[in-house]
Amino acid sequence: MTGVRPRAMGFQGLRMRSVSARFSGLAFFLAAATFAAAQNHDDYQVIPVRDGGTISGTIKWSGPVPRELDLPITKDPQICELDGKKTASLDRLIVGSDGGVANAIVYLKNISAGKPLELPEQRRHLDQRHCRYIPHILLVPRDAELQMQSSDATLHTIHMDGAATYNLPFPFPNKINSRTMSTPGLVNLRCNGGHVWMNAEMMVVSHPYYAVTDESGQFELTNVPPGTYQIVAWHEGWGLAGKEQAYDVLTERTVLRPIFTEPKTWERSVTVDANEPTSVNFVIGNK
Repeated sequence: MTGVRPRAMGFQGLRMRSVSARFSGLAFFLAAATFAAAQNHDDYQVIPVRDGGTISGTIKWSGPVPRELDLPITKDPQICELDGKKTASLDRLIVGSDGGVANAIVYLKNISAGKPLELPEQRRHLDQRHCRYIPHILLVPRDAELQMQSSDATLHTIHMDGAATYNLPFPFPNKINSRTMSTPGLVNLRCNGGHVWMNAEMMVVSHPYYAVTDESGQFELTNVPPGTYQIVAWHEGWGLAGKEQAYDVLTERTVLRPIFTEPKTWERSVTVDANEPTSVNFVIGNK
């Protein structure tokens, strides 16, 4: 099913507030630390899962859909512009034609034992293509490698804050650069190469019961040991809080980059029975 990206409040005209890099960095660090504390399962045990069940469901949007957030393409238009568009979506909220919300993460909060720590390979490989991060949401197991590359013939520099802190230049197209993600938690990705609209989020996780919703808002967690758990729906958030100064490493100029509002979560209890499917549906929105 093809997703419909609703238009959002344009970045132009947003009331700008002065936010220092130190303050915004501290705020994100605290948010990442809170997430890490909630999800840090150092004692997670890999066990044979007998009679495991499946949890599946959807995340749907309720109410009017905010217009899509976008920014004007101010650099490398010959590479970054697609189909003649002069703006780039910030990809913060994608709602399909049936109301399904893509790019939300669903996970079990209080599971301490289960199947091996394996996650989809495509969520552990980041490409920079037409000045966008693909995929927009990454899931990387703790102590596993994140592989990164750029398909663009321009300089991108990935800047990470949160559970991982790196500043990695990509001067050559299609060259793989890998880093081991050793600390669980939330990681915020931005471009320090002047492409201020580029953004992505990564969760470094200590157990395998995570899933990212598709463009229909659907998710599935498989081979779950029977029991009662707290299941959480997480979304990166779809609002803008202001702008911050950033440094374009190529032009050596200061640029303005968007600051986003905090992520949002919804939580409920779910009971998994042996060899049985369980359905959990979330309805989210501005209220």
